[in-house]
Amino acid sequence: MFKALVVDPDLEWEFIDGSIVRAHQHSAGAVGNDEQGIGKSRGGNTTKIHMAVDSYGLPIHFKLTGGEVHDSKVAPELIAELPVSEYVIADKGYDSESIREAIREKSSIPIIPRRQNSKTGNDDIDWCLYKYRHLVENVFARLKQFRALATRYDKLKRNYEAVVAMACSYLWLPL
Repeated sequence: MFKALVVDPDLEWEFIDGSIVRAHQHSAGAVGNDEQGIGKSRGGNTTKIHMAVDSYGLPIHFKLTGGEVHDSKVAPELIAELPVSEYVIADKGYDSESIREAIREKSSIPIIPRRQNSKTGNDDIDWCLYKYRHLVENVFARLKQFRALATRYDKLKRNYEAVVAMACSYLWLPL
């Protein structure tokens, strides 16, 4: 249903980011070989939602991984599945030349600040456009208002993906 609602996103800008969700203590330990998408981190059992958002601040695509997976590991996969846009904006967690190159291969312009220890510097960053990155943070804030999403209760990854997709669908409905 989520993919059916994402029919006409504004693809001038795309924002990508990730957010960690704590998994309830009873969500781990599913019987069988089905993937759970729960990882161990300092905070305990966690799942990470890697989200792509359009210019209006509406979700257009997401991926789930264990909470220990870094944003830069999933970024090439996420970027490959996104539609073409003019700009792709991300935070310093996505600072790598391979990610920038993946964005350029899709004929988009990467707006990713470099880390503090970078020798290249941030002279090529459009800081005015980067300030709109709060749109992806706002999506996570709106999604975490759903109790079943804010604390993961589902044992299987596919069930939790359905909850995330349903919550993303609710964000598209008022339009």
